[in-house]
Amino acid sequence: MNEHNEYGLMARYESPDELVAAARQARARGYSRLDAYTPFPVHGLSDALGAEDFRLPWLVFLCGLGGAVAGYGLQYFVSVIEYPLNVGGRPLHSWPSFIPVTFETTVLLAAFGAVFGMFALNGLPRPHHPVFAAPGFDRASSDAFFLCIEASDPRYDRGEVEAMLRSSGAADVTEVTS
Repeated sequence: MNEHNEYGLMARYESPDELVAAARQARARGYSRLDAYTPFPVHGLSDALGAEDFRLPWLVFLCGLGGAVAGYGLQYFVSVIEYPLNVGGRPLHSWPSFIPVTFETTVLLAAFGAVFGMFALNGLPRPHHPVFAAPGFDRASSDAFFLCIEASDPRYDRGEVEAMLRSSGAADVTEVTS
C-alpha cells in the first residue's frame, strides 16, 4: 500500500455485462488482486475474476470423512472393544447396524466444516471493509455493479489502473482509502 492509505480504485458499471468485460480485461492485463460487488449473482463473473479457490470443498470433504471415521470408530470401540455384549447371537462387529450413525456423523461434521470453513475463508465476520465507505457503494445492493482493483496488487499503478477502468466503460472511478 502506498503512503496515503489507498486501498485501491473502484469503478461503477451500469450493467453486469460491462462488469464482466472489465473484469476479464483487468485479468488479461495481469491484475490479480481485484474483487467485484453486485446486487445479484452474475453468471461468468467468478471466472472473469479468476476465482478458483477449492479449499472449502476439500475442507467439507475432510470434515465429512472425519465424521464417518469418528462415528464408525466410536461404535466399533464401544461394541467390540470396551463393552462387548452378545445380543441374540449377532456378531460384535455388526457393520450394517453402524451405518445410520456413521451417515449422520458424516453429514453433521461436513455441515459444520462448510459453515465454519466459509466464515473463516471469507474472513467473516467483517464489520468494516474499506469499500463500504466508497462514494455510491450503497447502490451495490440495489442497481450498480462495482469492480475494485486493490493497491496491494503487484502490478498496481494508479494512473494505469484508472485509465484502464475508464476505457472499460466505467460510469465513474473513485479512490477507496482504508
